[in-house]
Amino acid sequence: MDVLKKVPVREQEPQVRAKNFEEVCLGYNAEEAVSEANRCINCKNARCIQGCPVAINIPEFIHEVKEGNFAEAAKVIGQSSALPAVCGRVCPQESQCEGRCIRGIKGEPVSIGKLERFVADWAREHHIDTAQPGSSNGKKVAVIGSGPAGLTCAGDLAKAGYEVTIFEALHEPGGVLVYGIPEFRLPKEDVVKPEIENVKKLGVRIETNVIIGKSITIDQLFDEEGYDAVFIGSGAGLPKFMGIPGENANGVFSANEYLTRSNLMKAFDDSYDTPIVAGKKVAVVGGGNVAMDAARTALRLGAEVHIVYRRSEEELPARVEEVHHAKEEGIIFDLLTNPVEILTDENGWVKGMTCIRMELGEPDESGRRRPVPVEGSEFTLDLDTVIMSLGTSPNPLISSTTKGLDVNKYRCIVAQEESGQTSREGVFAGGDAVTGAATVILAMGAGKAAAKGIDEYLSNKS
Repeated sequence: MDVLKKVPVREQEPQVRAKNFEEVCLGYNAEEAVSEANRCINCKNARCIQGCPVAINIPEFIHEVKEGNFAEAAKVIGQSSALPAVCGRVCPQESQCEGRCIRGIKGEPVSIGKLERFVADWAREHHIDTAQPGSSNGKKVAVIGSGPAGLTCAGDLAKAGYEVTIFEALHEPGGVLVYGIPEFRLPKEDVVKPEIENVKKLGVRIETNVIIGKSITIDQLFDEEGYDAVFIGSGAGLPKFMGIPGENANGVFSANEYLTRSNLMKAFDDSYDTPIVAGKKVAVVGGGNVAMDAARTALRLGAEVHIVYRRSEEELPARVEEVHHAKEEGIIFDLLTNPVEILTDENGWVKGMTCIRMELGEPDESGRRRPVPVEGSEFTLDLDTVIMSLGTSPNPLISSTTKGLDVNKYRCIVAQEESGQTSREGVFAGGDAVTGAATVILAMGAGKAAAKGIDEYLSNKS
């Protein structure tokens, strides 16, 4: 065994997976997991833990994997994370735990994410229950949103003895885990639903089809329903657009809508009566993980797909793994390219998109080199569908119906990073509702911090 290299992970072949919605990565088996775990040198000063937003004791769970004690490994992870099978699949480990791994200095870092996934899957398949509800303390907390921030906050509060109810606007719990991330990256029935059930086993109640700000307000949760604190983890589901001519044409989607139709409403499955205008020649505008998800979904629905991104490959914000998978599957990358107009036919449907070539100039406020148009470089892409994946912002419904809740110029709720406390007493917030669109694990970290903040607030109040 070469200790400098990761144990390879089995995957579906690109030409096969490009035509189905089954999971791309097949994960480790027990023998592979133990072999990979043995690459860990159990550092005394474990930098990998510092790189984990929910502070999993990574060396300890990997040590249990080395010994073949997979149930114990699951319990170690369960102390810190409510969603290990999810995180093992979608976390950007390369910039977090694995990015800090000592092994990565002279070779490849330990494959922490794939080991976490293996342990979580093994525990689920062997019915290992790590849920440990706390003794009731008689206090009630309302959690708005059942995405990663809400589920994490609710789980930690339930462990501390709080009576927790999650209010979810959609008909299925899970937030971005069910509507945003495609089946081929994150299976819903086999992975997401069992992890939500584990949170419910802690005593957490989930009420769906409740829109806070319409069905009931935060003020009513306090005054009429008797909640002692509220956590807002409602995410950032309001899509952004470019404001270019033709953007209101038939055949223009936000990535949010396109993915929700496919993931939550099962438009990819012919047995469901929830069709989507899939398109035969599709451009996805943007370069993040959501853009990759939308592009790879459109590909599987039968389209030729272009990623149109105004910077170079080096600046692509998507995970390296997702870009690699997209390229393998045949997605075309039109880099240093920016749309200027969407063209339509006489019936108002997309027929093409005028773009202009870009070059990189001086760095902007983000630290990335600013894209500058190249004069006279306009060209047209023949298309029938355009998917805009330019990021999202929080829906203002909650903030506009809640007294004393401060928001910033981006309509994000203002909250303290270490506790989640907002400007309104007893109201806490975290995840995309505070930061704008970010990663699952950062939302979980915020949910965890807010649970601690709520516990300290209510303990001091009593």
